[in-house]
Amino acid sequence: MPAGAERAMKCPFCREGDFAVVDSRSPSGGFPIRRRRVCAVCKRRVSTIEQVEEAPLKVIKKDHTREPFAPTKLRQGLEKACYKRPVSAEQIETLVRRVESEVHARHFGEVPASVIGELVMEYLKEVDQVAYVRFASVYRAFKDVSEFVEEVQPMLAKGKNGRTRRRSSS
Repeated sequence: MPAGAERAMKCPFCREGDFAVVDSRSPSGGFPIRRRRVCAVCKRRVSTIEQVEEAPLKVIKKDHTREPFAPTKLRQGLEKACYKRPVSAEQIETLVRRVESEVHARHFGEVPASVIGELVMEYLKEVDQVAYVRFASVYRAFKDVSEFVEEVQPMLAKGKNGRTRRRSSS
């Protein structure tokens, strides 16, 4: 069926005629859509509601097991990383929504856990560097201090204003 083409549904009453759409209404967000339909044969009318049903997204973990994508699990991890940091619940919720939206936009069916972790780190670095380091230390499972220093080094090279620091020659 070509994009944008809508197949008529059969009348649920007489099962003979096409149950054609005579009116459609949707809220500003786009869904759900209310449609009024009328049968071409028996002339009965009915309203239907059309809602998008998203396919559940599975996360492929490091050990190759799969589990449903859970925004609550993501939120809990962010709350731990942001504990006693000046990061509001609203900022955490925004991060969760950004990651969830990005994952659903780029992946269908399955997404590697590494993709989610990298997205969280990318967005968290913009919000709070200490929370970023906390999250990275758990996510990357640093084996020693040198790995930790490697992760932090790019941030240390930049000042608070985001520009690269120059070393003074003394």
